[in-house]
Amino acid sequence: MQSGCSFDIESCHAVTAILLLTPSRQAVRHPRGHEEQSMRSLPGRLLKIAWSAVLALLILGFGQGVWGVLLVANLKTIPTIPWAVPVMMLVLGLMWQYLSGKWWPRRTSEARRSYLRANRVSGTVFAWALLAGALSIVALAGYWIVLFQLVKMPANVLDIFSGYPLLTTVLVIAMASLVSPITEEAAFRGYCQVILERQFTAPIAVLISSALFAAAHVVHGFLWPKLLVYFLVGVVFGVMAYVANSTVPAIPVHIIGDLTFFTLVWPYDATRQLVWEGGADRWFWIHVAQAIIFTALAIPAFVRLARVCKRSLAFVEGRAVGAN
Repeated sequence: MQSGCSFDIESCHAVTAILLLTPSRQAVRHPRGHEEQSMRSLPGRLLKIAWSAVLALLILGFGQGVWGVLLVANLKTIPTIPWAVPVMMLVLGLMWQYLSGKWWPRRTSEARRSYLRANRVSGTVFAWALLAGALSIVALAGYWIVLFQLVKMPANVLDIFSGYPLLTTVLVIAMASLVSPITEEAAFRGYCQVILERQFTAPIAVLISSALFAAAHVVHGFLWPKLLVYFLVGVVFGVMAYVANSTVPAIPVHIIGDLTFFTLVWPYDATRQLVWEGGADRWFWIHVAQAIIFTALAIPAFVRLARVCKRSLAFVEGRAVGAN
């Protein structure tokens, strides 16, 4: 595990470049990356994109597939005892260990560790990442609600637990809020985006990983408003992973986001009235303001996170020099 954050030149300029989605030499993590990129062929890059997508989908499919099988088996056998939850906790722990480089084959251990990018970060970096992520979640919830009142869409199904014991429902929702963040961060901001960052500038890598992340959510409906929000979620977590050089800070933010949507947003989507049918009420404009204000707050929080990462890296490098 590495300590601190990895940020090469000017953190503030790098995160701004990513947020604005514009290429910048400061946004390239590796010093020789730009020269190497100019020598790479288009077919080679397309192959890397495909490979990163395959790895991401394999990780996602394994984690969520196992959880789906365990959950169905649990609800069909002993629904009063949520035994699938502790079993899935064990599966997630073993999966994370393997993806971080544990066990056979040893020749791939270092590659798996670097792809997962589960590097340690300082408490200050973690706190700023949590703040920037929380502000982004509130903004994204606002965008989701506004879009649901502008475009007619079916709500995401959440009533599959009706009729089951409260304990089972609570623990299953809690576990679902762990499975998605852990598997998705490992899959898309870890393996997928790390591969892409070695082929493209950071903004392009974040864009591609976010597009793949959105595509993975097409099961919720092939609807552009939903896919747009999922894409923006991918951008938020992709920027966070690149700036902090770690997938770890995004996991608690992702958990908060899932719990927020599971309990406060999605259950009410079916009752939202289209603006075109009933007019824009006070709550519609409140959610518009929510989206705009919290977006405006999240961007400087990410810039501050980048600066904190830069100072953390300088501190770690200073200690290493002193030790030598």
